[in-house]
Amino acid sequence: MRVVLQRVTGASVSVDGETVGAIGTGFLALVGVAQGDGEAQAAALAAKVAVLRVFDDQAGQFNLALDDVGGAVLVVSQFTLIADLRKGRRPSFVRAARPEQAAPLVEHFASQLAGLGIEVERGRFGAHMTVELANDGPVTIVIDSAELETPRRQA
Repeated sequence: MRVVLQRVTGASVSVDGETVGAIGTGFLALVGVAQGDGEAQAAALAAKVAVLRVFDDQAGQFNLALDDVGGAVLVVSQFTLIADLRKGRRPSFVRAARPEQAAPLVEHFASQLAGLGIEVERGRFGAHMTVELANDGPVTIVIDSAELETPRRQA
């Protein structure tokens, strides 16, 4: 799984002119699911997002997390994050998970965030969405589940 986080002062997502999700301060989380991803990756990404310290403290340093600033997350599925651009001029999406696998994992990611006490809004999976945001900073961070530390086993 891959998540592109954009720190925002506000973000919203609309489908056919209807706003289906909106937040103030927090993150817009664009979420891509690859074949073979599972609930463990979704949970690990949610745990990382919840504690990521990229909000400014009084000294202007990245020392605050979502809960410190009363932030929320707008979760929007985006299969194009899994594009393969190695050949040709048209992206290949063969590594992207099928919708029946991806939809529950995007929802699991959102539910895990909510379970950690984070306010979560959602886009509409599979719909043509219009996303509006005010990127704060700008601060944009890419997190790939394959790059996260795996918990060590206790001996």
